[in-house]
Amino acid sequence: MNHKTMFTGWLLLAVCAAAMPAEAAGLSCTMKYTLSGWSVFYKTASGSGTVSCSDGSSMNVKLDSKGGGITFGKSTIDDGRGEFSGVRNIRDVLGDYAQGGAHGGAGDSAGVMGLTKGEVSLSLQGQGRGVDAGVDVGKFTISEAPGSPSAPVTTTAEPAQPPR
Repeated sequence: MNHKTMFTGWLLLAVCAAAMPAEAAGLSCTMKYTLSGWSVFYKTASGSGTVSCSDGSSMNVKLDSKGGGITFGKSTIDDGRGEFSGVRNIRDVLGDYAQGGAHGGAGDSAGVMGLTKGEVSLSLQGQGRGVDAGVDVGKFTISEAPGSPSAPVTTTAEPAQPPR
């Protein structure tokens, strides 16, 4: 085998490695949540949840959804579940997600919604109850709730010595 063929092989291997999805090294994060709200042209909902990631980190979060459209109703989701993709650090889940959709239901119902925020995506599913109908667009905001467990802190400094 000559040097040119060997160089081409190594170059091809490097290109293939660089093309691998970055998500393979990312975290697997899920969210359990509750959400309730109302709508009369303007739609608003709020709730809370807990995000847990595969590295052991967790965070209590506050949820807010606001938007508008042709929409009417009132609904509650008690046992919602969400799954994130594109997360490298638990704090990546925080922020505003774009949302939109058509909905309709009365009594008990189930639904799935996909939301996106840059490279991070969130798939929400839940069992709900209430009455609602319409088409809406808006934003879904996840913020850290007060009293949330802190992410583990890593330090390389020497521990402080007590005074003698």
